[in-house]
Amino acid sequence: MGPVTREDVVSVVGPVDEVMIADVVATQATLAELSQAWAWVSSDEALINEGRPPPSGRTAELVELLTSQDEGDEGDS
Repeated sequence: MGPVTREDVVSVVGPVDEVMIADVVATQATLAELSQAWAWVSSDEALINEGRPPPSGRTAELVELLTSQDEGDEGDS
């Protein structure tokens, strides 16, 4: 499985700006890594309660990118 494409990012995360898409694609992450990162962003408390270890590597990098997008959206309100 190769790195994610623009279409992969939109299919997992939903509509986001082009800068975010470019940042995610630039990580060279796989679709599995992006999906795992999105799961952490969307429901980290549930994953912690399941005893899953925190994300690392590219998945952690993606969590940081995706979280910064969420924080940016909240500041726009």
